[in-house]
Amino acid sequence: MKGSYVFLADGFEEIEALATVDILRRAGIDAETVSIDEEGFVSGAHGITVTVDRIWPELLADLRLEDTEKEDLMVFPGGMPGAKNLSEQPDLMAIAQRHFDEGGTIAAICAAPGVVVSKLNGVAGRKATCYDGFEGLMQQAGMVYEKAPAVTDGNLITGRGPGCAVDFALAIVESVCGKEKADALRAGMMI
Repeated sequence: MKGSYVFLADGFEEIEALATVDILRRAGIDAETVSIDEEGFVSGAHGITVTVDRIWPELLADLRLEDTEKEDLMVFPGGMPGAKNLSEQPDLMAIAQRHFDEGGTIAAICAAPGVVVSKLNGVAGRKATCYDGFEGLMQQAGMVYEKAPAVTDGNLITGRGPGCAVDFALAIVESVCGKEKADALRAGMMI
């Protein structure tokens, strides 16, 4: 899979999705928002409706699954029932598994590390964080919970919740573009 995609489902956490897209684009990462439905818009958990760049059937038709690299991103915002809706999309989960197996980066924040990432094979022993109350799902999958704003463990990047969305996005930038780029963005945003 080539590219960077932020997957949205009805009930997504707006801050986590939009702050991440904003910061990735500031870093020069061409992050596209993707609705997992056939609609060109998605409603967030707090009533904010977002127009997406792509819809799932369109992306699925164009998606190349070979040659995945760490720089290729699949980003899963939290929010409920958004994260649950993502985890119940079988084609999306199958592609996420293959992407992860081939070394592509999976990034998930809030409920998504527990609800989405914990369903992937090969996450046992990986360090991760999530929104309080979802760590049990991660631990059942054998993941190691760390209470931190953002945790990077190889090609898995996780964030704790809405208040940690900037830290999460900057962790993605650091993984893909390097610490210098992440630090420059942090300084430019006065964080």
